[in-house]
Amino acid sequence: MSESVPVRCPACRREHLYAAPSYPCPCGAPVSPRLDRRGTATAVTHRAWEEEWITVRCASCGRSDQWPCPELGCPCGTVLRVTVTGAPAEAPPDSPPEATPAPRRPFQSVTIRSARDAVTATALYLRRLGYRDIRRADQRPPSGIGIAARGLLVQVDPAVRPASVRDVECLWLTAMTESSHGVYFSLAGYTDDARARADGLGVPLFVLDPTGIPQPVNSPADELDTTGT
Repeated sequence: MSESVPVRCPACRREHLYAAPSYPCPCGAPVSPRLDRRGTATAVTHRAWEEEWITVRCASCGRSDQWPCPELGCPCGTVLRVTVTGAPAEAPPDSPPEATPAPRRPFQSVTIRSARDAVTATALYLRRLGYRDIRRADQRPPSGIGIAARGLLVQVDPAVRPASVRDVECLWLTAMTESSHGVYFSLAGYTDDARARADGLGVPLFVLDPTGIPQPVNSPADELDTTGT
């Protein structure tokens, strides 16, 4: 577990004790950003995809990956972005990692309380499957949030209504124009017609439960969950 640091809200001046969450590296080791004890938290007033991620190096295998910026919600309503240092918590080992890929560890995600959490949980899951270059999609979907990786177009839908046939078809058509495979992640699930259409089109469907763990709900999703990239 990462070290706790004091964080003061610039809006109400309330002080909090914050510890950054840990995320699973592909090697299986937990990774957490090193917090800057001397840094000053800033209020998040707008969202920009490029500012949502930081690069953190795994102390076990030396791999550098992008992970969500540490944030804290103050009771006054301000969202605080906590500053980090560029150095890893520990130096990487001198010897290179083994060439044989490590078996997958149990998936660790984030509790979903907001649309941002849903995107973070989806991105973490895709990293576990082997997708590294995760970014915001070029085209904004009709509903939800679009992210992409090499050969993959993903729609994250935090709506309270089940995804419809139209939602699935729009994702499939957009993915086809970009020579990618469409994958859908929904918080509220899917209508029966949407599931049937997704099966016919070969679109993997996942449901995000409140703990942030994606659950495959059709055969294409089962296959993706098993094989990854």
